[in-house]
Amino acid sequence: MIPFQTPPAIPAPAPADREVSFPGFNGVTLRASVHAAQGSAYFAVMVAGSGPTDRDWSNSLIPFPSHGGRDFAAWLASQGIASLRYDKRFIGTKDPKLDISLDAQVGDIKAALQAARSLPEAKGRKLLLVGHSEGALLSLLAASDADALLLIGLPPEPMGALIEAQVGRQLEGAPEEMRKANADYLHAVLEAIRHTTAAPVPGEQIYPALARLGQSFLAPESLSFVRGTLDLDPWKLVSRCPVPVAVVYGEEDMQSFPPSKAPEDFHGAFLRIPQANHLLKRETRPASDITASQAMSAYGDDTPLADLGNLAAWLKQLK
Repeated sequence: MIPFQTPPAIPAPAPADREVSFPGFNGVTLRASVHAAQGSAYFAVMVAGSGPTDRDWSNSLIPFPSHGGRDFAAWLASQGIASLRYDKRFIGTKDPKLDISLDAQVGDIKAALQAARSLPEAKGRKLLLVGHSEGALLSLLAASDADALLLIGLPPEPMGALIEAQVGRQLEGAPEEMRKANADYLHAVLEAIRHTTAAPVPGEQIYPALARLGQSFLAPESLSFVRGTLDLDPWKLVSRCPVPVAVVYGEEDMQSFPPSKAPEDFHGAFLRIPQANHLLKRETRPASDITASQAMSAYGDDTPLADLGNLAAWLKQLK
């Protein structure tokens, strides 16, 4: 006679995101998603990176499904950390009068932290502010409102210098004359932003994509934000951070160019994730062997997250 055995329990399905909204800076309604989890003393507020990047870290410039923020929220939940992630104020609108200044976007981060404190999923928990790329830089300006910071792909130098480095890499292989003309045009755009002078006119040698980038930087609706962030020194801001902080880079990040080590005056955690890209997704190709556009092919939903074991260990030791 076969003894009766209790069948194995079927794991409960992962909880679906809960849609919420809250008032941002100056009352602008911000749409968001809450991902529930149990086990950690922390609740995360996630801040997306630059440009038209939504709460899921999807970007219209990526030509295939890519939801790195949603994936990272699910990973945080596997560590017991529930989270709130929100659309930036200009997602889904073309209102040229909308305030997208630095003050407004940092104000939205502070508003998201305040909104999180009233969520049932965050009751009794401390707040972990998770910024990605440009969102990591902006999160440093709201650090005093959080209990800890996790900065993923923090720009390793001021944005102006980083933009010139990124474009410089993309110009590698171009004829020297073209390379110099395009680099000079970009530098002139950044100088016009810094000093409020006339914008340079792109000549015939300027690549159309770079001309469009320059025009987007100089657009009236975004000019004050670009000017406000262009020369912010991220490591100076990190050195003044009043709460526990970890700076995390994928070792194969083609956008934030991970430094080999943190500055000597940085006293937080400095983590490099092997075989990881800008979204902390698995990247087995060395960054030195691929272009920025080739790197993007590993940003999609079909690419899993890299091994984040050292990040999980830092999260577990947070008090």
